[in-house]
Formats: sequence, structure tokens, C-alpha cells
Amino acid sequence: MASTSASRAGGVTGRIRHAAVTLQDDNQAIVAEILKAFGMLKEVAVALEKDNQTQKVKELEKAAVELLQTYEDCMHFSTAIKSVGDTYEPGPENVHHCGQPMPGEEQDDVIMTSTQGNLLNVTCPLSGKPVTELLAPVRSVECKHIYEKEVILHYIRSKGGNSKCPIGACPKVLSADKVSCDPMLLYEIEEMRSMNKRNAATEVVEDFTALGEEGDD
Repeated sequence: MASTSASRAGGVTGRIRHAAVTLQDDNQAIVAEILKAFGMLKEVAVALEKDNQTQKVKELEKAAVELLQTYEDCMHFSTAIKSVGDTYEPGPENVHHCGQPMPGEEQDDVIMTSTQGNLLNVTCPLSGKPVTELLAPVRSVECKHIYEKEVILHYIRSKGGNSKCPIGACPKVLSADKVSCDPMLLYEIEEMRSMNKRNAATEVVEDFTALGEEGDD
């Protein structure tokens, strides 16, 4: 009986993770289309600006803002899907106990505490700055780690033009032509920046709440 239950649970977990991967792939396809749309908007805006059509450029800017919001929504959705696929573990019984969150209520916490998204490192290994504070962030084509552009290029030059990634456990070799600011990087950093701000705001609210409770005591 126990082995049957374990087998059933394993099958459910496998299906959940497979569904999560499928949904995430579909969502990434939408993100790619949004990025293409951004590129098209930029080209049209440049052309309109050359023709001094300021009003139409402003209208395009509004459309770009709405598109950016859609992009951010898609990235949060992707993070949520990945979190569900990575962390889902079936319990022994699908029974809701009083005082416990209903299924799905935990998801918001997973999303809000996942600030890294698709970024492999949150600080530059050479400058020590958070990636959200880098003036010119670049990412390695080989290992996907992120650095401050000027600092990493100086590091590569100091090693003769080819050097091992400065992140300790990474075996990849870097060269100047293999570090760049790819189209997704700035959006991912901006997403992290937004999530950090929301988390900071939540902490402030919690601090005020705690002070209020202490005052009541």
C-alpha cells in the first residue's frame, strides 16, 4: 500500500514538473515576441522623430510602457511557474487543516521572495557591486555570469586576453568578444530592481505593524 502511494505521488510530481516546463517554455516564447515588439517600436519611434512627429512618438512611448508592464507580468509568471515545478512535493493527504493556507496561497510568497529570476549572480565578482547598481552590466556568453563592463574587460586584458571566469567554481574561459549586454539582461536587472523595492516596502510595513503591536502591549 505504501509503495503504491509513493508511486502515485511520484507520478503526480512528474506531471506537475512536466507541465511547469511546458508552460515556462510557452511563456518564454511570449517574452521573446515582446522583445521583438520593443525593437520594432524603437525603430518606428526613431523614424518618426526624424520626421519631427513628436505627438506620434509620445503615443509610442505610452505603448512601450504598457508593453513593458506585460513583459514584467510574463517574467513574474515565468518565475512562479519555475518555482512550482522546482518545489512541488505532494503531501501524504490532500486534506486542508484549519489554520493552514489553502493550496495556491503559498505561491505569492514564492514569487515575492525570488529576487534572482534568471540572473546567476546578484553581485559583480570583481567590483562587489550588486548587479542592480552596475553602470554598464554585461553577461558572459559562455557561463551567463554578470559583471561590470569596464572592470571585467580590464580583468581580461590583465590576463592576456583570455581568463577564467572570476567566480570561483566557474570553469569557463572569458574573452572580450564573449561578454556583452544581451537584450534580456537589462530587463532582468530591472525586474530584480522592482522586486527589491517591493520587498523593501513590505519590510517597512511589517516594521510599523510590529511597532504598533508593541505599543498596544
